[in-house]
Amino acid sequence: MGVAKQRGNEEAEVSTPVSEDELFDVLSNQRRRYAVHVLKQEEQAAIDIGPMARQIAAWENDVELSQVDYSERKRVYTALQQQHLPRMDEAGVVEFDKDRGVVEPTAALADVDLYLDVVRGKEMPWNEYYLGLSGVAVALTAVVGADLWPFTAFSDFSWLVAVVIAFACSALAHRYYVTELELGSTEEPPELDR
Repeated sequence: MGVAKQRGNEEAEVSTPVSEDELFDVLSNQRRRYAVHVLKQEEQAAIDIGPMARQIAAWENDVELSQVDYSERKRVYTALQQQHLPRMDEAGVVEFDKDRGVVEPTAALADVDLYLDVVRGKEMPWNEYYLGLSGVAVALTAVVGADLWPFTAFSDFSWLVAVVIAFACSALAHRYYVTELELGSTEEPPELDR
């Protein structure tokens, strides 16, 4: 795929692709998806693990950020530091400096939503929707072409405009829906149903 893992030091920079399997493995864990959401919300290039852990603990415990206690934050912090962020770093989604406690997004992180669009579970299956809409357009074209009543009440051009408008409105609705579900585009991760 076009997703690249950027690694480097002052002497040389190596770029290896991030496999779909690695990316899906990273995204299979809710805590790692939350980490991706936090990173995509941040304006700066890097974030300290402490604030990330506190935000994730708030989401996981369904409390306000100010109500996260030490043990909740510490549990998330430890799991992020020892397991999740090293796994994400290994996959090339982030660069994690364990010594400094800093996480930085990589180029692969920008493409995460392309993969999530394929695997979301609760949304409308857009491919089936567009297939159905195309079927309706074909049927409409057939009855308009056969000059069947009541479809003769409008011109062929009017029906063509109606089909184009239906597809345009559907595409706009689809784009809005997908934008609302992108990681980092909302205050809370899309999977939190509140």
